[in-house]
Amino acid sequence: MVSLGQPSQQPRLGIPQIDRGYANLGESKLHTPFLQLNQQGRLIDGHRFPLNEKPIVKTLHWPDESACAACAQGLALCPALAQAVVYLHGDLGTGKTAFTRYLLQALGVTDRIKSPTYAVVEPYEVTTGDKVLAIWHFDFYRFNHPQEWEDAGFRDIFASPGLKMCEWPEKALGLLPASDLDIFLSVNTDASRDVRLASNSPLGNDLLA
Repeated sequence: MVSLGQPSQQPRLGIPQIDRGYANLGESKLHTPFLQLNQQGRLIDGHRFPLNEKPIVKTLHWPDESACAACAQGLALCPALAQAVVYLHGDLGTGKTAFTRYLLQALGVTDRIKSPTYAVVEPYEVTTGDKVLAIWHFDFYRFNHPQEWEDAGFRDIFASPGLKMCEWPEKALGLLPASDLDIFLSVNTDASRDVRLASNSPLGNDLLA
């Protein structure tokens, strides 16, 4: 795993501010209280964290699209991403699909990467040596009925190995598994983006460590 380095160094994702725990999460909605289990760990938003491990929240500012690309390229260096479930939050036009496109390109996808708004999901595969990485890019904006979840085989997809990138996850609440990483995007008046990344599992912590 590629380390982000100490806070005083240039981090992998270019993130100057690091918060641990649930302070000042705002719209992240990571509001589930700690559920004490036993001495082996605790549940946080459906995931088990070791007693000495807490969620990580990082914030950054993308002044332009090149900063978005650089962030995606940095995240792609983390081996844990291969099994992650990533939620992307933000209004239309905030850059969810653009970020995913840069991420998939950094992972080695050479096919045309298109928005899955109408298809709901677009699958990709990247082969490196004898390893195959399955990637699923979801857009639940037009997801209308829970029966679609079963009919389209989404349950099986999420039970299989691979990276799952999910735009508009709130449209499929109650069906989606808990995320490992939540990415929140918002647009400023100068077209720059404010971004917050929040881990939601030990795997998510590996992505942001």
